[in-house]
Amino acid sequence: MRQPVTEGRGPVRYGPQPPGPASGLPVLPQLADVVAAAAGSGEPAPPGGGPELCEAAGGYWRRRGVHCGPNDLAAAPGAPALLSAIIAAHDGDLLLPRPCPAWWAPQARLLGRPAYHVPVPAECGGVPDPYALLETIRRVRAEGGRPGLLLVSIADDPTGTVAPPELVREACEAAVGEGLHIVSDETWRDTTHDPGGTVLVSPSEMCPEDTTVLADLAGSLAPAAWPAAVARFPAGERGARWRADALDRLTALGAQLAAPVAAAATHALREPAPVAARAAASAALHGRLAAAAHRTVLASGGLARPPQAGRCLYADLTPLRGQLAARGVTDAMELEEYLGEGLGFPAPGGHRFGDDLGALRVRLDTAPLLGAPPDPGGRALTAADPLELPEVAAALDRLAAAFHELHRTPANGAGR
Repeated sequence: MRQPVTEGRGPVRYGPQPPGPASGLPVLPQLADVVAAAAGSGEPAPPGGGPELCEAAGGYWRRRGVHCGPNDLAAAPGAPALLSAIIAAHDGDLLLPRPCPAWWAPQARLLGRPAYHVPVPAECGGVPDPYALLETIRRVRAEGGRPGLLLVSIADDPTGTVAPPELVREACEAAVGEGLHIVSDETWRDTTHDPGGTVLVSPSEMCPEDTTVLADLAGSLAPAAWPAAVARFPAGERGARWRADALDRLTALGAQLAAPVAAAATHALREPAPVAARAAASAALHGRLAAAAHRTVLASGGLARPPQAGRCLYADLTPLRGQLAARGVTDAMELEEYLGEGLGFPAPGGHRFGDDLGALRVRLDTAPLLGAPPDPGGRALTAADPLELPEVAAALDRLAAAFHELHRTPANGAGR
């Protein structure tokens, strides 16, 4: 089987780009106007963000029940730079759920930190099973490691699920009880598909003194091409020290927001009516696309947790191992290539998210289901039934055909 072309790409550069699946929708005109108005400024925002940006970020968090002041906040050009600075501000090894966002582990590798994956429970991703977490901490310490940080995502990429509050509480209590600090990636918290029926609780509400909260605006508020992320550090002396250490690293890296992006981030974080309406409409649209893709995966004989947030779902094709093996597909890397060719858009394998290479799992993103190129005019946002738009219907038909094909065993066991 032909392998992916990786010449000229390191292990970090090859794979899904942070912070996660794109929206496939046009830039909100009001945000574009803000950027245009600030385009004449040649001065970057100060490291960690200026006063207006931090004030807007504080309002954003307070509206979500996370108490903070301007001195508890920091901003950076994208979540990877900010996460790297947060990790550098803490001692110890990292513990990550399996699977986890593809951009997390590279930050640990680039900092030379050991990272250990902990299985997630059956009902959701993003938060490790509490008992597996305690066992992993015990094992790592027995082997000479120093667990210091637990990363979680309550609204998760890659699984598209939302962790139940009781699981979040149990996992956080287990981590804090063992002396770990929690980093909660809440990039996708505002993308729940059924806001009225989904209960989302942040670790910062349960363990405020032991949780740093991180969010990339590309999740729901701003385009991914304008990298901007914000973090809330715990109040008090320890949080102030962690924030200062993170700002030192951002300063050393020159990780400052460009003035137009800082202006757009400030505007978006204030959540005026057009921004809030676009976020809600986008979440509802991608929820419908994810639900349609979920039905297709189940109809093919595959498995997937019902998607609840974000722009993806995580498909497990282990029940189709025999049919896939007859096509020469025996692991996640080969499955990624096979499905990518059949679908006409990337379907990154689970190995990119810390999952086992031998497991036949892939992340399916919903933006490609808006058609090719993805919905430049935003028609799907206002359509009475976006699934009936010709370009969306055609993309869903291609998805259904590719997965229906997996039912068949090739004649004489021949591969592709």
